Amino acid sequence: MDEREQDSGLRSRLVDVGVGLVEAEGAQALSLREIARRAGVSHGAPRRYFPTHLALLSAIARRGFERLADQAGAAIAAHEGDPRGQLTALARSCLDFALTNRGMFELMFRHDLLESNQLGLRETSLPLFATLVDLVARVRPDSGAEPRIVAGALWANLHGIAQLWGWGSLQLAVGVDDAEPLLRAALDAHLGPEAR
Repeated sequence: MDEREQDSGLRSRLVDVGVGLVEAEGAQALSLREIARRAGVSHGAPRRYFPTHLALLSAIARRGFERLADQAGAAIAAHEGDPRGQLTALARSCLDFALTNRGMFELMFRHDLLESNQLGLRETSLPLFATLVDLVARVRPDSGAEPRIVAGALWANLHGIAQLWGWGSLQLAVGVDDAEPLLRAALDAHLGPEAR
């Protein structure tokens, strides 16, 4: 194995370890030292591949965006020709991902990571939002509302549901044990009731 392959392998291993760590213990556990320790390298080794802590966190978050995009893409594809069904599938996919990958979801949408745009993180995250905007425009073509604004409001609503559900407070407030009615209410609030 040449040095370039070794470097690529260690770089990937550091990200793999970070992904495993955030899934097991949450975003707060992602220190350079802990990732290096679990990867079996010196605490200074990550700096060779990631000049800043933000760069390593961005690489880990990028993996989360790639997984979410794959999951959402498959959900959307299952409803070909039905924009409302695709939008519902996308929203459900995002909410499911957030609820089952809480640490990763928290990391992915950290403002400092998106703002710094390390490793082109915004370019990894924005296509999913662009798909949401496109589907909103297709579901509400004559609404007069700016699709990007409606999509942003829906996006914020989904994040709020995920956060409050994760804390357990939403279940107490509304007395449900399934987030599906909340998802449906959010879609209806932003898109209008679904035609029956």
